Amino acid sequence: QVHLVESGGGSVQTGGSLRLSCAFSGWSASNIWISWFRQAPGKEREGIVCVNIRDGGTTYRDFVKGRFTLFHDNAKNTVFLQMNSLKPEDSGVYYCATGAQIYNCFRSSDFDAWGQGTQVTVFS
Repeated sequence: QVHLVESGGGSVQTGGSLRLSCAFSGWSASNIWISWFRQAPGKEREGIVCVNIRDGGTTYRDFVKGRFTLFHDNAKNTVFLQMNSLKPEDSGVYYCATGAQIYNCFRSSDFDAWGQGTQVTVFS
């Protein structure tokens, strides 16, 4: 069973940076995709970026392109999300997730393994 643990959240001023980590274990051959999601209070969980662990292919949502960068270290079983130029609207709980059958890497219902989340707060 896959286990994911996020870390690295915190509070930063607008324009600041944070690096989130997602450590995973119990990986199986069917887990190809890892995605980062976030959820703000009163809003639906939204996908931000996803990575194909096998070939490294990464896809970003438009609203984070140029500001967020995902990279992974397979030797350490960790995926990182570098977040720069943060805005107040980036605030929320950030989750990493994976699943055995992912058809849309930004659709939360496709994922069946989630971390506990890490809080990101960006203040102006």
